[in-house]
Amino acid sequence: MSKFVEVFGAEPDGVWRAPGRVNLIGEHTDYNDGLVLPIALPNQITISGSARTDGVIAVATAGQDGIISFDLDSLSPGSVGDWAAYPAGAAWVLRQAQYEIGGANLLVESDLPSGAGLSSSAALLCATAVALLGLRDIEVDPAEVARLVQRAENQYVGAPVGLMDQMASMCCTAGHALYFDIRAMTTDQIPFDPAADGLALLVVDVKAPHRHVDGEYAARRQSCEQAAAELGVPALRSIAFEDLDDALSPLSDDVVRRRVRHVVTEIRRVEEAVALMRAGRLRDVGPLFTASHASLRDDFEITVPELDVAVDTALAAGALGARMTGGGFGGCIIALVDAATTTTVLTAIEKAFAENSFSTPTALDATPSPGASRIS
Repeated sequence: MSKFVEVFGAEPDGVWRAPGRVNLIGEHTDYNDGLVLPIALPNQITISGSARTDGVIAVATAGQDGIISFDLDSLSPGSVGDWAAYPAGAAWVLRQAQYEIGGANLLVESDLPSGAGLSSSAALLCATAVALLGLRDIEVDPAEVARLVQRAENQYVGAPVGLMDQMASMCCTAGHALYFDIRAMTTDQIPFDPAADGLALLVVDVKAPHRHVDGEYAARRQSCEQAAAELGVPALRSIAFEDLDDALSPLSDDVVRRRVRHVVTEIRRVEEAVALMRAGRLRDVGPLFTASHASLRDDFEITVPELDVAVDTALAAGALGARMTGGGFGGCIIALVDAATTTTVLTAIEKAFAENSFSTPTALDATPSPGASRIS
């Protein structure tokens, strides 16, 4: 008997999926109208669903007992809490956008580590949205779904996240990184195949979970918005790299200056990484990863000891470049390594973590994978 049948008493009408993501470079640039370069992961949220006729959505997970139910007509921000706020938020925003979704039974399953900075929250929102739309045969452009579920996370869940995670989960393609220009709202698929160059992208979960709905993420965003207001620009993307020194001088607060320096230099690093990848020079992207981590550590101040030790150890063990990825304060690092040294680098990180009495880290497969879709 399938878990869906066990929980809901009948077979599902369909199964949908949405992947997590890892960002190659371009951290905390998305809410500054900047550039990002994520890939979708093989790890994903899967939702089995069946339609209901009573306007009620019932959600359950494969790992927990019990069903959480809510009425579509009574949804409002804050009306559903805990993890179910995410599927409730997806339903709420689709209704707000006038899509004629209906009641549903939804079973959520995941092999995406929660709290690892791999965007499990965006994947859950995207998977819910495509399931609810799919159950009513409603076709919506993937980028539009991404924009809607970002609004759900901002306004319903209360997390001030940018648009990168949702776009990655909806719009990535296999074998490519998604070059997303937030200001222009344009995307380009950049070929990304480390194995073809004898390389591997190692993703290491440092087991120091971060939480987006906290004061630190919001504080960084507020600093960036404050700086933009002081400089009279709509967003920090408007500051050209060549004009950075002139832009920093009138800012009154040193912390704000450092936040601005990270964002502007990080946007430049994305541009340089894309140019190198298009030229077939993936090995040369490594130093940009390392420079990004230094900027996130020193100017944006969002790393933690586990992230710094993992990056430093990877580099000492021969990685071509390494950086923290995601919102910060925990989560994962990525390291660009020669494929033959993957085990050596991971073993070195595990040894360093044991010496520092950190939790044992784990590695994930970072094969560039496709965005959200229907499975069956």
